[in-house]
Amino acid sequence: MSEVYLRTSRHGRNTLVAVCDAELLGQTLTGGRVPFKVSEEFYKGVPGSVEEAIEAMRRASICNLVGKRIVEAAIEKRLVHGRAVIYFGDVPHAQIVKF
Repeated sequence: MSEVYLRTSRHGRNTLVAVCDAELLGQTLTGGRVPFKVSEEFYKGVPGSVEEAIEAMRRASICNLVGKRIVEAAIEKRLVHGRAVIYFGDVPHAQIVKF
């Protein structure tokens, strides 16, 4: 099984990268203010490694991340600050917007 699902799409001049830990795809996360659907439509791209996802995120202008593996790796690589992470139960979620 892959570590993450990685989906890249272009929106005008922006590149959006959506990454989720593989086992979360299709789940609805609870434990936050509202339920959060890790939808296949938004997150299911190609299966890959955390390292591949980090490289794609470095080239992106917008990133949407969900899951312990990918969010912790993004923090470790200094792409996300730990205080910018929100949680649905014990599952972290982070967004990156670069201008």
